[in-house]
Amino acid sequence: MQGASGSGFVVDPSGLVLTNCHVVRDAAARGGTVTVTLSDGVTRLRGVVEHSDAISDIAVVRVNHHAALPAAELGSSSDLRPGEFVVALGAPLGLTNSVSFGIVSAIERTRSELGLHDSLGARNTTAYIQTDASINSGNSGGPLLDVHGRVIGVNTMKAMGMDGIAFAVPIDEVKRVVRQLTAHGRVLRPYLGLKFIELSEPVAEELNARAAEKESRGLFGGGHVARVPARGLYVMHVTPGSPAQRAGFRIGDTIVGMRAGSPAAEVVSTKQMVDGLSEHVGGQVELEVSRDGEKANSWLEVTVETMQT
Repeated sequence: MQGASGSGFVVDPSGLVLTNCHVVRDAAARGGTVTVTLSDGVTRLRGVVEHSDAISDIAVVRVNHHAALPAAELGSSSDLRPGEFVVALGAPLGLTNSVSFGIVSAIERTRSELGLHDSLGARNTTAYIQTDASINSGNSGGPLLDVHGRVIGVNTMKAMGMDGIAFAVPIDEVKRVVRQLTAHGRVLRPYLGLKFIELSEPVAEELNARAAEKESRGLFGGGHVARVPARGLYVMHVTPGSPAQRAGFRIGDTIVGMRAGSPAAEVVSTKQMVDGLSEHVGGQVELEVSRDGEKANSWLEVTVETMQT
């Protein structure tokens, strides 16, 4: 799919096309129709934006054609490694069938690393693939391929004013988003009513040092302040009336594990937490909590509600 707004690729012979949400945003506002030009540069089809998700920046477009369309093979991004060769396809500056070649520079660039801020009311945990394959205006929404020709990402953006630094949404994340868009018409994002930070040894040391200073100054009424662990998600805020408050979460808790009808898994990152909760929206999960220096951790059962986005 190509034009002034960007690129895309067919993922189902019946006419299902994937692209970036920002590529079709203006079209969606005008009724959801776009013009899709196939790779022959001649065939033009009317496309309808069936679904879009601004947070993940993924959109699904449907086109009708008298014959089955060649579809890209979707791979997996789970085993992608830095240094692997990749190919970016698209239509930069309207130049159809443009190909650029490069390597994977990093596999989990977070939004905070890129200086991006979440302004849509939901925590975006997408960890982008970084590549030095050239991606320019018009490449957005096109596929990033491995050496076997399988799609392992959707080209999304490049670093402003920089060459050789571009980013793609991992195809495993795209598959998850598309499944939810197809099933629900939107992506069901989990809501507990918690704000937390990821702990690491330096972060834990800083929190513990601050607590020790306040304790020495008698700011805790002479009581002992428990030290936080070096790994997990440290709770900074619990929203009143939220599922988390009803489940018994407190400020100062550290979430260290999760289980939901399966063996418990350690929780050490925001992405791991959100991805785990996403599979259980509308249901219940148990979260393991380290609290107040207690020898035994507590398990709190919480209902996973849906964030309205």
